[in-house]
Amino acid sequence: MKWVNKGESLLFPPSCFFCHASVSKSGCCKQCLQHIKPLLSPSCLRCGQALSEGLAPGPCGKCLRFPPFQIETVSLYAYQGAVREAILIWKLGGDDAGVRWLLETARQRLKTLFQPDDLFIPVPMPLSRMQKSGQHHAADLARLLAEAAGCEWDWQLLRRHGHQARQSALSGLARRKNLRKSFCLDADYLTSMQLKGILRKPVKGRVWVVDDIMTTGATLHYASKALGVLQQPIYAFSLARTLRDR
Repeated sequence: MKWVNKGESLLFPPSCFFCHASVSKSGCCKQCLQHIKPLLSPSCLRCGQALSEGLAPGPCGKCLRFPPFQIETVSLYAYQGAVREAILIWKLGGDDAGVRWLLETARQRLKTLFQPDDLFIPVPMPLSRMQKSGQHHAADLARLLAEAAGCEWDWQLLRRHGHQARQSALSGLARRKNLRKSFCLDADYLTSMQLKGILRKPVKGRVWVVDDIMTTGATLHYASKALGVLQQPIYAFSLARTLRDR
């Protein structure tokens, strides 16, 4: 068996999940590791924006003026360097090895952050994009999170309706206008789940809206707002977020 494993390593040498450089074992090379920034510094509890230690947990100035609907926002990594590459490879090429490694590396933090009765609800993709790509990245992320943290997830409860331009092509204010009426709760699905005893109202644990990347926060805000009919606090989670000056 050892010679088989050795033969495999010669034919398919382990490489970095992010830059594909040769490494001694599959994972992350030292160079990419230097450019992965976990978001562990003090931050505004409501929106997750970094704050000085004296001002945390906020609220920050922006949340005082325009507070997001969710009561807490958590992001694991800064959207830069190897993290950005991993997410792009996943979303454009379908290879989730780097994303899985990022979640596995943060497993202990995830177990501390989440509780067994928590429920993950992914931000729904526009149907046209989902049909074109054959993937639902936020749902895949919610599933991986549920596996890592031992929680439940449900991709059918929150729906997207209407046609919206791609968020990446819009400015901050335009992003908010674009998503203002984009999300809704599937009332029929919720009722059927309750009748079957699968989903309680209120949910026993915390409800988390899940997305892959947080930029302005508009998507998580409006998705969380749509879940307000559950009449319980909503939390928001993203794998990564873009950094901006304070």
